[in-house]
Amino acid sequence: MGHIPKAALQMRKFFIEIGELSYFAGRFFKVGIRPPFEFKEFLRQCYNMGNRSLVLVLVTGFIIGLVLTLQSRPTLIEFGAVSWMPNMVGISIVRELGPVITALVCAGRIASGIGAELGSMRVTEQIDAMEVSGTNPFKYLVVTRIMATTLMLPLLVILGDAVALYGSALVENFKGNVSFQLYFNTVFDALSYGDLIPATIKSFFFGFAIGLVGCYKGYYSKKGTAGVGTAANTAVVFTSMLLFVIDFVAVFISDIFYEL
Repeated sequence: MGHIPKAALQMRKFFIEIGELSYFAGRFFKVGIRPPFEFKEFLRQCYNMGNRSLVLVLVTGFIIGLVLTLQSRPTLIEFGAVSWMPNMVGISIVRELGPVITALVCAGRIASGIGAELGSMRVTEQIDAMEVSGTNPFKYLVVTRIMATTLMLPLLVILGDAVALYGSALVENFKGNVSFQLYFNTVFDALSYGDLIPATIKSFFFGFAIGLVGCYKGYYSKKGTAGVGTAANTAVVFTSMLLFVIDFVAVFISDIFYEL
């Protein structure tokens, strides 16, 4: 047998992992629709993921609004288009920056946490003990977490967008003497359902991807403490890549509908 290039082995490993992740997603849909439903654990996960990520998302959104406005303002002044600032910032944040950056922040916070948590449970054989005791660990641990991230991420995106727009309005109020009422009226006049609906829909897919990859990496973590660290690290990297792919597909589909 000839020597197989390292790049070919890496590509083969990548496609195998994509297939395993797809099977994992199919198992989620198959198990998730069957009763009984773990509502109490689902609500607990919603609280954990939403509440513990809220401050980080709000601070990040506020800084995005400040920086985007401060960086764009000199260029718009140069072209005499500073009055377009609310329109530009509002559309940029709602369509793209808000969902993507919030998802990336949550990927680092939530996906790594899920990977480390389930990985440690796998290493300490708690998942095996649940199977022996008759509890379905996949439904209790995986389904509840994926559903929680799918539900909570759009809510975090909405809050992050609102705080980012407030940060932008704060700069415009300080630098350009634009009132908050005028700023937000201009922003809402510029936005349409064609901006809000695709951004909200792709936020659900972002949340699903974060929960899916985090659970997959943790649930099938290798034995040993090193496996837990690897699960947490690879969950963040893989989720970040998947988020950009989902965003590209969402923007491509949205662009097709805009042209129709």
